[in-house]
Amino acid sequence: MKKSRLLLGLIIFVLLIAGGCSNSSNKGKVEVHKTENPNAEEVLKLDPEADIFQFNGVIYQTGIDWVEELTLTKDEQVGEIKTKNETDTNFEDEMSNKLPVGAKIYSVKEKEEIGGPILLVELEGKLYKYYGLVEG
Repeated sequence: MKKSRLLLGLIIFVLLIAGGCSNSSNKGKVEVHKTENPNAEEVLKLDPEADIFQFNGVIYQTGIDWVEELTLTKDEQVGEIKTKNETDTNFEDEMSNKLPVGAKIYSVKEKEEIGGPILLVELEGKLYKYYGLVEG
């Protein structure tokens, strides 16, 4: 008799603990967290001196150590800087905060071998490497 009461008490205790720890108000609900690429405002907030431009909705930044170490070959021209924005963080495609208007943007031949979007910008005969800041 004592054993059955002890077993019954243990079962009730386990059920109360299990029921009390559940969050019944969120039962059946699924939370979806969407990540997005950083925008110019977020990048410049972290580094006000960042050299960036936007292309196809993605912010590209130069001065990233591991990207600077890559040996890359200029491929075809994909665009050019059309607007310079030094005053705010509301960017559009082909807009830069430091590059001059008319700077040419190129793809790289090694795009399959590298681990992310990289574009080259040619300015005064020199190539600069820009990494696309993408999430996910």
